[in-house]
Amino acid sequence: MEAEARNILERAAESSFPPLHAVHHLLSVGVCVRCILRLLGAYSSACSYACLTASVLHSFLEEHDESIKGGSCPCLSMNDAYCSVCLGVLLPTFHRDEGLETPNGISHIDNMSSVISQAVHGESYQVDEFSLEISLPPVIAANERAVRLYMKQKYGNENWFKDKMFAQQTMSVKEALRLLIAPSLEKLMNAKHGNNSFRIRLTYTHGDASQKLHSLLPNEHSRKRKPDSRKGGDASNEAHKRNSADGNPIQTSESDSFIYKSLEGIQDQEFCNAFQLPPEKVFKPCHLLISCLRSPTYLGGRYLKLSRNVSQSCWIIDDERMGEASVEIIGENVRAICRGDSCKFHAAGREDIDVRMLGSGRPFLVEVLNVRSIPSETEVQQIEERINNSEKKYVIVRNLKLVDNEIWTMMREGEAEKQKQYTALIWTSRDLTDDDLHNISIMKEMEIVQKTPIRVLHRRSPLERKRIIHWMEIEKITGSSNYYLLHLCTQAGTYIKEFVHGDLGRTHPSIGAIIGCRAEILQLDVTDVKMDFLP
Repeated sequence: MEAEARNILERAAESSFPPLHAVHHLLSVGVCVRCILRLLGAYSSACSYACLTASVLHSFLEEHDESIKGGSCPCLSMNDAYCSVCLGVLLPTFHRDEGLETPNGISHIDNMSSVISQAVHGESYQVDEFSLEISLPPVIAANERAVRLYMKQKYGNENWFKDKMFAQQTMSVKEALRLLIAPSLEKLMNAKHGNNSFRIRLTYTHGDASQKLHSLLPNEHSRKRKPDSRKGGDASNEAHKRNSADGNPIQTSESDSFIYKSLEGIQDQEFCNAFQLPPEKVFKPCHLLISCLRSPTYLGGRYLKLSRNVSQSCWIIDDERMGEASVEIIGENVRAICRGDSCKFHAAGREDIDVRMLGSGRPFLVEVLNVRSIPSETEVQQIEERINNSEKKYVIVRNLKLVDNEIWTMMREGEAEKQKQYTALIWTSRDLTDDDLHNISIMKEMEIVQKTPIRVLHRRSPLERKRIIHWMEIEKITGSSNYYLLHLCTQAGTYIKEFVHGDLGRTHPSIGAIIGCRAEILQLDVTDVKMDFLP
């Protein structure tokens, strides 16, 4: 391994190393070997080799740099210090709530991979592919800039030094860390790196260093104050310190965003006056928070609602639940099998609590968030059977299957264009003649105008909508008087109840207006929702 490391350094020195005494000076001010290599743009992929250590680089420099041969060098005497640029992220060493993570007979890289793998498996995630998301404290960017400006001050007048030695295209700490741990993590987890559907997020924070950086930023007092800032001038600093220490991703992200923006607005001269060059040595590593997140998993199908006392979504009025259950019980059954954090139920339209959904059923999607396990075809079938065989048959599911998230877009776009079929039990104030029945049945593509129904005005905007009744058929119920079954096909969004009784003239024409008498709807069933992508 040492021979391999020396070979890497030989190649780096041949390609783009500056004078070796400058490389040695970077090492002496606390910059780790990986940050040296990536900042100099020297054979950047070398950052991923576990065999590269500060002692190997120092030994290499002693052999090749005449200026330091035989002399005493203090650059390796502070073994308890971490890189003054990356704060130990590329060692990689870090602190977690359980304590400092140090190798025990294995390399730092393998130890890091082991900790990540344990965090993933501890949540029982099923992982075939993964991607790494890395969040670093902005103090690392400030440290890197401080080292660049320090080297420019020290060597800027020398012939070999050019700004391109520290070009903006050099490898970032995030890129170097991915190169460093991804291969080891792939082997340990037996999974491929690169897919974004399952993300392992590494959130690094450093409360002490970030607090010092925060206090050095100019124009801090011109920052917009949050409500608690009136409690004292240090309120925002204290909040930042708490956020950095706790590793709260949302709060830390907001604070970091402000710091990055502030750093970008500082000119080099102002930066040199405000910040220490080179950055001071650090004796405490970053705190690391490991979290995992899988992109939403979607299962789709069609549901039938067999009860007139089941709502589509959970319906609560004055802390009292309306109905026996809701169609969303489908989502909870799916979530339980997939072991997700939560789920969202999406349907192509909705029916009232007292309306059954029959026939082919209504298309729906269950969006399950952060699932631990992607269900197999067998497990999907088990979910369907579990729902359909429940003791209280409120809901039946058909054709349940895993679907792409594109189906969600298709369902939303197709919702306004779909056609729906209904069967309604209606009562009329007089017996209908054969001519009445005939006149209703011959109507095709009839346009009606509906104002927002009175029954929903409290929660919907008062609008006027045009809708199409594609066709209707009506039949008298044998052995009864004034009771009929009305079958009709309409444009999505048609208020069927109001189309029957007219809603005090707010829907026109209505069945009552067409036959010239009072008409009331007693029961309503949806019998078909025509959408091809979820058959």
